Amino acid sequence: MSDKSWDRVPIDAQSIDAPLSQAAVFLVVTVASDPTALAKTFSVLGGLDDLVKTVGFRDLSGRLSCIAGIGSNLWDRLHSEQRPQELKPFATIAGPVHTAPSTPGDLLFHIRSERPDLCFEFERILLDSLGDAVSVVDEVSGFRYFDARDLLGFVDGTANPTGLDLPEAALVGDEDFKFAGGSYVLVQKYLHDLNAWARTPTPAQEAIIGRTKIDNIEIDDDDAPRKSHKSLATIVDADGVEHDILRDNMPFGRPGQKEFGTYFIGYTRHLWVIEKMLERMFVGDPPGAYDRLLDFSTPQTGTTFFAPTRPTLQLLAQMVQEKLAAT
Repeated sequence: MSDKSWDRVPIDAQSIDAPLSQAAVFLVVTVASDPTALAKTFSVLGGLDDLVKTVGFRDLSGRLSCIAGIGSNLWDRLHSEQRPQELKPFATIAGPVHTAPSTPGDLLFHIRSERPDLCFEFERILLDSLGDAVSVVDEVSGFRYFDARDLLGFVDGTANPTGLDLPEAALVGDEDFKFAGGSYVLVQKYLHDLNAWARTPTPAQEAIIGRTKIDNIEIDDDDAPRKSHKSLATIVDADGVEHDILRDNMPFGRPGQKEFGTYFIGYTRHLWVIEKMLERMFVGDPPGAYDRLLDFSTPQTGTTFFAPTRPTLQLLAQMVQEKLAAT
């Protein structure tokens, strides 16, 4: 990230490696079935970078950014000869006790900033531009909580890749060169039972998470009878190579509605890495020994997207316009 100069110019749309932020909006929408809605939607996507500049230039220190992800069903509607190799709908994962549901979503907009008002303004103009071409499926406003903790009180995102490891983990490479630089994205909205969590003694919480609560020290649980969340979310392939993902999770909540949660968002070079992680969490390793965090955190959504690079997104927008003009 040393080649970036985001303190001087707005952050490019589709910048997966943009800095983690103090505020975020996670917006999932579906696109209406008529060709006019498709054309309007991709016209807006083609101008996403200009919209980031329009809003973000008001305060560069606010570091506004936006990443748009395209769902599998919407990609099918493009009738494009080219498609990200691993893109497919998220499949429901039914474990012995808990289930990760699959929910609709054609587009994901991950809006980030140091200022929640910039996120708000960007989302307002974006939805106004899209109009009735889309319907909002889910909308979550997240915030950074103290020293990057979730509402369960633990630091979240410690294992994120940094430096040169970030593109290696999060960005598609030469294995799918037409979509190199893009990223697969999986989102899930979790709701927490904070009352039940508060009744759980801190040592038990730490055993479930796999880290100490106060100082975030990793706990070695190789010999423990039950793997922690940390261990189940660590993916090692048959050759002993560990595969990371880039998380930008955010707490969210409405205390008056007794709603407390974490919005999970993972960017990955290979979609199978997150799929394997969730399988280990919900089914268990060994099967039946599921992630005990799920006894307190329940997923409400589950959707997969592909976030192309900005040039690729603009080419897709141009392709849609040309195809519809020819009909």
